[in-house]
Amino acid sequence: MDYGKMTIDPAAGQLLGKARKDQVETVWDRFEAQQPQCGFGLLGLCCRHCNQGPCRIDPFGEGPKYGICGADADLIVARNLLRQVAAGAAAHVDHAYEAIETLKIATEENGPYTVKDPDKLKAVAAKLDLEVAGKNNLDLAKEIVDIAFGDFGNHTGAPMKWLLATAPQERVETWQKLGVLPRNPDREIREALHQTTMGMDADPVNLILATVKQGLVDAYAGLHLATDLQDILFGTPAPVATEANLGVLQEDYVNIIVHGHEPMLSEKIVEWSKKLEGEAQAAGAKGIQLAGICCTGNETLMRQGIPIATNFLAQELAIITGAVDAMVVDVQCIMPSLARVAACYHTKIFTTMPIVKMPGAEHIDFSLAEADKKAEEIVRKGVENFRRRDKSRVHIPDVKTKMLGGFSVEAIVGALAKLDGENPLKPLVDNIINGNILGAVGTVGCNNAKVVHDSFHVTMVKELIKHNVLVVTTGCSAQALAKAGLMVPEAADKYAGDTLRTVLTAVGNGAGLNAPLPPVLHMGSCVDNSRIGDLLSALASYLNVPIKALPVAASAPEHQHEKALSIGTWAVSLGVLTHLGVIPQVLGGRKVTEILTGDTAESLLGGKFYVETDPIKAAHGLIEHIQAKRHALGI
Repeated sequence: MDYGKMTIDPAAGQLLGKARKDQVETVWDRFEAQQPQCGFGLLGLCCRHCNQGPCRIDPFGEGPKYGICGADADLIVARNLLRQVAAGAAAHVDHAYEAIETLKIATEENGPYTVKDPDKLKAVAAKLDLEVAGKNNLDLAKEIVDIAFGDFGNHTGAPMKWLLATAPQERVETWQKLGVLPRNPDREIREALHQTTMGMDADPVNLILATVKQGLVDAYAGLHLATDLQDILFGTPAPVATEANLGVLQEDYVNIIVHGHEPMLSEKIVEWSKKLEGEAQAAGAKGIQLAGICCTGNETLMRQGIPIATNFLAQELAIITGAVDAMVVDVQCIMPSLARVAACYHTKIFTTMPIVKMPGAEHIDFSLAEADKKAEEIVRKGVENFRRRDKSRVHIPDVKTKMLGGFSVEAIVGALAKLDGENPLKPLVDNIINGNILGAVGTVGCNNAKVVHDSFHVTMVKELIKHNVLVVTTGCSAQALAKAGLMVPEAADKYAGDTLRTVLTAVGNGAGLNAPLPPVLHMGSCVDNSRIGDLLSALASYLNVPIKALPVAASAPEHQHEKALSIGTWAVSLGVLTHLGVIPQVLGGRKVTEILTGDTAESLLGGKFYVETDPIKAAHGLIEHIQAKRHALGI
């Protein structure tokens, strides 16, 4: 079988062959079994919001034009989109709430968590207009916790304080005029569900504005809040060298994979894996090898240098190596198939959250108060399971790539400060103005079985950097690009355009690397898209222009999760052209599609969605947009 039609990752290709030999079903098999997919669903034209349905609209105008209640195509599409974006926002907001609770525990003496980055603590406090002088870290952390919890307890019409402290003032004024400033994030998500029930809002335009509001909920009660607090708790990332792909697993080691999105447990797994090395050796292993999948993997990579095993679409293949003794999952992007795949091998799947349970997995009820106890238990069980491994069924692909990760905004500014200590952004801005850097694109998001695994991310980004566009990246996109070798200094020489390479070399040498910076900068996990937003805000402030005027764009090349839609909605609301490489389920609503991708969104927000399913065409569409923005700025 030609596995190149499924993935461009050679490690994944090897393991797809092993899966076929072992008679283990994977996500690609299930995708094939679903063909042809429902055309009504692909266009967003089906509705099951009440029990009179499901209803569907005929896109060719030959069948029903209205649902039973009278909803037309645009209304059905707009309601479905709002619910998807609200669900994506809920995922990130729930994550951020866990971070607030963790910081609260860190304010207690002798607790399992501490404040590891007092500088970030003070920076966040200053952003929130708190008095910093004369206060100890615990007291300052308590005040930050009170403000964060206060947003969730806001019963007034005032906007969220975290948004007002973080978003550019120009954007706040724009959102206020549109009436989309969120108040209490829980209230907004609840209201979106109410607004989309049967017999409620029948105006597609009003529903789209409500969708914009959900994007802001996601950004400021989810992304920014989680990133800020996790940096305080676990440290602000700095560049770290590690490796990516399934070859990071080791045959003679206890292999434990952390998978999901929240670092509260995975940070403890890192601690206890170090403490229990001796027990692993007593069990016959050389030690414990940790590796990550999805954004839990990005979190531990940035701060601890833990290597990446793979990204979303290939998560089952990690188990199919036969070498994984434990896979520890928390929340989000965890395939329900994992326990079935693990049952074919010796691997133990440990679920840890009350809202993420899985038949066939072992559930260990993780709690923040007992974080050390639970992490120790999980690691010990992984070590014990090493004894059950069948070595005859182990195949670890000899495929892995070196990478540099952990480029927080603070790290990027720190590197630039080596060139200009008084004005760190000046070297970057000067090189954008003179054209050495044409512009920048942030690539984010998932994998999708509709696309050859990792192909869109890698093909599009190679084309962008060839044309001197700097790329910053997060999430599974970051992992795809790392596996492709785009996050090492050598990639600047191999793939970057001449002028971009010159800038990367100057900054890298100035920062003491004695080599160029990579042309693709790893900025973290999904919630760390807030870092990209902060970088854009800093550049816009330096140039004294709104974000919508910058020569930048965003892209979710292989998006599949509702979270990607909510992040994309926020990016558009910032004024950023946002590319989608997989067609979203909205094309059945012509008016909705025109609003999202046309002049209406751009006139109201400064940004819009751009859909292009060919990676080379997408790259050049983004380049044309960047050139237009440069022309408007006169550069």
